[in-house]
Amino acid sequence: MDIELLKSELLYRTSRSGGKGGQNVNKVETKVEARFNVAASAALSEEEKALVLEKLANQVSGEGILSAVNQTERSQLSNKFLAEEKLVKLVEKALKKPKKRKPNRIPTAVKEARLEAKRRLSEKKAVRKGKGGNDE
Repeated sequence: MDIELLKSELLYRTSRSGGKGGQNVNKVETKVEARFNVAASAALSEEEKALVLEKLANQVSGEGILSAVNQTERSQLSNKFLAEEKLVKLVEKALKKPKKRKPNRIPTAVKEARLEAKRRLSEKKAVRKGKGGNDE
């Protein structure tokens, strides 16, 4: 994946931020939505596109557009940068392959301790039933 090429393919849409803030919020379009068309991207290979569409299926629209929104900052430029970073991190996380699990061996002492505990519990219950444990 080429991050710089991916960033150049992003489209931005601005709107007014919600919530409190008085005149700044009411007049200035500081909310930024970064949009990325996964299917038409040249930054991703075909298998990377398939992986992104599979892993982020609930965040990709019907047209195959992945978006990230930011409206925390007062300036449009800051929000644009943060939305861009958020979207790139989403794609990177979707492309990251999980480490393969290495099964480990259970130590002999642990196995023996478990069996010993089972044996003790069995004897205790046998005594309760009146059989007298393993003596018979």
